[in-house]
Parts: sequence; structure tokens; C-alpha cells
Amino acid sequence: MKLSDLDVIVTAPPAPGWGGRYWILVKVTTDTGITGWGECYASSVGPEAMTHVIRDVFGRHMAGENPENIELMFRRAYSSGFTQRPDLTVMGAFSGLEIACWDILGKDRDRPVHALLGGRMNDRIRAYTYLYPLPHHRMSEFWISPEMNAEAAADCVARGYTAVKFDPAGPYTIRGGHMPAMSDITRSVAFCRAIREAVGDRADLLFGTHGQFNTGGAIRLGQALEPYSPLWYEEPTPPDNIEDMARVARNVRIPVATGERMTTKSEFAAVLRAGAAEILQPALGRAGGIWEMKKVAAMAEAFNAQMAPHLYAGPVEWAANIHLAASIPNILMCETIETEFHDRLIRGAIRVEDGHITPPSAPGLGIEVDEALARAHPFTGDGLHLQMQEAPCDYAKGNAFQGGAPAPDPEA
Repeated sequence: MKLSDLDVIVTAPPAPGWGGRYWILVKVTTDTGITGWGECYASSVGPEAMTHVIRDVFGRHMAGENPENIELMFRRAYSSGFTQRPDLTVMGAFSGLEIACWDILGKDRDRPVHALLGGRMNDRIRAYTYLYPLPHHRMSEFWISPEMNAEAAADCVARGYTAVKFDPAGPYTIRGGHMPAMSDITRSVAFCRAIREAVGDRADLLFGTHGQFNTGGAIRLGQALEPYSPLWYEEPTPPDNIEDMARVARNVRIPVATGERMTTKSEFAAVLRAGAAEILQPALGRAGGIWEMKKVAAMAEAFNAQMAPHLYAGPVEWAANIHLAASIPNILMCETIETEFHDRLIRGAIRVEDGHITPPSAPGLGIEVDEALARAHPFTGDGLHLQMQEAPCDYAKGNAFQGGAPAPDPEA
């Protein structure tokens, strides 16, 4: 059996668009007629350019190869161009293709992917979700309203979730880490207070940031949040500043989580060695794929750290996250996004029930991708999957940043 054909589909989730502006799906077929699906979570170049990168990585390192030889294909891509160092774009391309290889192998052997990774360790996987507006919430007001977020959190808990994430702490800018405005700290505290009052001890609070603070600012904010006992403080400083993130971890009594922008074992190993985080959040469509993150999970286990795979993408990457989570002992939880489009794209094959996910037992990833639906929603925009703002933090008028791919307000 050899890898023979590749198709790339860039699909745009319809409004409200949770999961980013587009998802890059790859369909890989073998000479024996088996098809595997993967998803490339890579957004540092536009989807048209990324499609060429994916085709180049496939043609250069994978076409004609047995899909079993994942380690060999990884080393080819990792060493590409005399590099042997993490490359966000190349690894993003390889990751989605690698996921497709596991889907092929599982289908060929009539076994779910997790059975090929050492077997099922976990019969149920704890899920968490971002807080999203309820139908009666005004979109533009939701992101700065502790009361609306508390209401959304209570709704999540009523549906069985035991952990909710929110990110009220101000803008992610191209300028790197900044000192938070005092108003941003005040709002963040108000969010934690309101949500904690709404959910009590029925759910953990996951405080999201995206590397937007300098070290001193991250420490100030984190210490202000300590009374509400969040389960994690996510990526408080830019991801390359590992020693600075370690300083935050030493000075804030909230576990630090990081990893959505990291790739390959070498970057995650540096985090573990520095003591910068004890919760790792790889995005499997970017970080090197399932096998590479299985290695990271083993390293994390040796450091008494846990895994919480990240998801701000489509359901194919989610499926890969779930199979990894099913196979490792140190899984904490998996991020999930519940939209009609996510569900329809994999024909309802995987769902959150009572706040948990049951790993699929069907062969491969255990999903059936609705290819016609994916093609019926082509991406026609010119933005990247996620984007940072250029304007700096506003210390006078306050900040109301809605994330890297804000949804349109239907009432605006």
C-alpha cells in the first residue's frame, strides 16, 4: 500500500464562524483505494499559498511511501531544506497529512486509530468549551459582559460541561507582550467573580490569554485572578519567551498552560525543562501530528504534566485530538466546539454528551467527512485563519478585542 493521490479542500464555516475563518482539509488516497482525512491547522500564510505548501510536502516527502512509515516521513519533512528544526508552516502541512495516514491505517486494519497507539486508556474524555453568546445575547456586548458570560457558563454547566474557558483580558497585538490596562485587569476579575458565582464548584474556570502580556503584566493579572482558583492560566506571555513564562509560573498560584502555537517535541520539551507550564495544549494539525504528540505526552508524563489538546479549527482535527486523548494516561481534557456545521461535516460521528466525549470505535478516525458539504462552503475571503490587531493596547478608552476571527453581530 502506497500513498498516491492528494486533494486539498479549504472550507469556510458559516456564521457565526466559531473555529476560525477557514479550515484546510486534506484527502489522501492510496493505490489500494483507501481514503484518509486530515486537517492542517496552519495560518501563517494564506490558504492558497498553504495549499501549495501541502502539495509540496506531500509530493516531496510522502507520495509513493507506505503510510505505515510515519516516523520516516516525519524525519524527511523535519529535515527538509537542511533544517532539522521546527517550521510552523511545513509542520502544519505535514501534520494534516500525517493525520490522514493514521485514518488510512485504521481503515486498512479495521481498527480505530487509538487502538494503533497503544490501545484505549480512557473510555470517556472530559470536554471543555469556550463561552459563546446565547441566542438572546448581543454579540458586540457579550465579549465585555461578565453577566452575559456568567449566564453562558451556567448554560454550559446545565448541559454537562465541567470546565469553561473565557478570554476578557484585552487585545492580542502584533507588538508582542504588553502591560495590561488596569481596566483589563478589573474586567478579568469581574468575569472570574461572576462566572464563579454562577457555576460554584460545578465547573473549573479556564482563563484564556494568547501570549499578549509581558512578564510583569502577566504576573499582575494572574495574581489578581488567584482568589477565583482558575484551573489554568493560558499562554500568559508570547510562546517563544519560555524563561519568562517560567517566571510567571513561579509567581502565580494558577497552573500555566501553553502549546497551541508550538510545534514538534523540541519546542514542548523546552517548556517542560524550564518548568514554564504543567498543562500542554498542542493543536494536532500544527504540532507535528498524532505520533509526534504521543511522544510529547510521554515526555509530559515524566514531568508530571498533563495534556489538553487545543481546538480552534474543524472537526477532523478534533477527531485526531480525541484518539490521542483516548490513548494516553495524562489527558486532562479536550477542547471542543459545538456548531451545526462542525457536526454536519462529520455526519454526527462524534459528539459531546454530558460534558464528555466517547472515543469512536469505527475504523480510522471514526468519522465520515461530508465532502460535498465542505466543497459547498469555499473560503472566499482574504483574511488569515486568525489575525492579531495592529493597534496597541488602549489605556484610556479600554479594550474590547473579540479574538482573531470575530463573528459578525447580526444586530449591528
